[in-house]
Amino acid sequence: MGGTKRRPYGSTAKTRQMVLAALGVVKVATAEQIRQLMCPGTASAQTVRNGCLDLGRDGLVESLGSASRTNAAGNLVTEKLWNLTGPGLEAAAAVLDRPVREMGGTARGAARSGAKHVLKVTDTIAAFLQTPPELTHPVPRKRPQTPTTALSNTPAGKDMAAASAALQARPQGLGQIASWATEVVLPVSGTLTTPGKNSPRADAVLTAPEAGVPVMFVEVDNGTENPVTLASKAARYREFFRRTVKAPSSSPHSYAQPGQKSIPMWETLYGPLGREGYPPLAIVFTKQVGPTAMNNRINSVMRLTEAHWAGEYHGFSISYGAEERDGYTGYADAVPILVTTLDRLREHGPLGPVWFRFGHSTWQTLPDALDNPDDERAFRRRQRQRDQLRQQQLKREEEQRDRELREAKERWAAQEAAAKAAQEPDPVCQRCDGPLEGSPAEYDLLEVDAPPADGQHCAGCRIQLAEPTGRFGRVIRRLVTGDEGYPRR
Repeated sequence: MGGTKRRPYGSTAKTRQMVLAALGVVKVATAEQIRQLMCPGTASAQTVRNGCLDLGRDGLVESLGSASRTNAAGNLVTEKLWNLTGPGLEAAAAVLDRPVREMGGTARGAARSGAKHVLKVTDTIAAFLQTPPELTHPVPRKRPQTPTTALSNTPAGKDMAAASAALQARPQGLGQIASWATEVVLPVSGTLTTPGKNSPRADAVLTAPEAGVPVMFVEVDNGTENPVTLASKAARYREFFRRTVKAPSSSPHSYAQPGQKSIPMWETLYGPLGREGYPPLAIVFTKQVGPTAMNNRINSVMRLTEAHWAGEYHGFSISYGAEERDGYTGYADAVPILVTTLDRLREHGPLGPVWFRFGHSTWQTLPDALDNPDDERAFRRRQRQRDQLRQQQLKREEEQRDRELREAKERWAAQEAAAKAAQEPDPVCQRCDGPLEGSPAEYDLLEVDAPPADGQHCAGCRIQLAEPTGRFGRVIRRLVTGDEGYPRR
């Protein structure tokens, strides 16, 4: 595409804005890196290179150094390094909608020295973003291509087609270019502009609350530092996270709780996490080494930083006996440290199973790695399950007691019925069919006057049978008893 007098390299306004946004975040990058960050769907880095050249004519970007890399064909390629000028920093701040004071420096020194570490940080951010390629429109040509000269039939065209297919199969990324900041000062004392001694400087900071990551601090390890130096950064991060400041006055943008006098400084900068503990610290290993060497380095860093990520265990006795115990690990003062490699990020993306969190047992996705499966929430869930089981056990025991009591009553009733059935019936009087003998608990006056028991008649019948039945007997009874009303016949 032809240029103009103002833009001799023919770049579009969109391309120039993408260059300014990318360099405003990563500070130093090659044209190919900017393409990977912002427009991976373009056929080559020439589009970005044209934008850099036009911005260079405006005095917004400059190239003070170069870097070498090995391309896909195995050839060593030398590329220009691009960085912003002072006016370009202001222009990038406008594109990113950030205050100029938050933009940092122009990184001219890093550009002159080859910016090896900065370039690895840029590659890491690109692996996080996994920017989806946008469809581009073909450039109108004056002379149509013939099948014999078509680009698709050339080796370069086939490589471009393979690269395009690989772009379409990219994994899901995390955040946008504006979600990132690099070389961020985290003052353990002092201020953001004049930090105190031993204040860490994060290689990159991701803020993507819309993706469930309010803030993540990223350290890029090129393998040039020993594990002790790398582990010491965790201590400085923890010192910054522990720093508190006076809680801001009540306002819609204040994160302080009512009555809270102090608040963590990092929370005033990035907002609350919505979970216990400090923001995560991600360490990305970029040096390509063998599996054994990588595992040894990870284990060394994990061992040296254990005091900062392990948390504090709280144990409890969960029964009347001292043998059954349970507890949880508190992470209020622990730094979640996650590690991965640049190759893993590129292949699976930041949302794939590429994270190994110190204290966990396997590689996990980001949400699982950020979770604390042994914290107080898990303990409370187990406690609720134990309470439910205990209630169920008490209910079963109560039902068992009721069932045993009911069965005992049934047994007693059955035994009583059997005893009654087995008991001989009480003898009855052969004359009146009444009880032959009176109750042993009651005193029967008839037994006093009745003749001796004969085993056949009750006392009343024995008295009646003993009475005189003739005429002379009735007279004698009337005289003896004085029964004047005895009827005469």
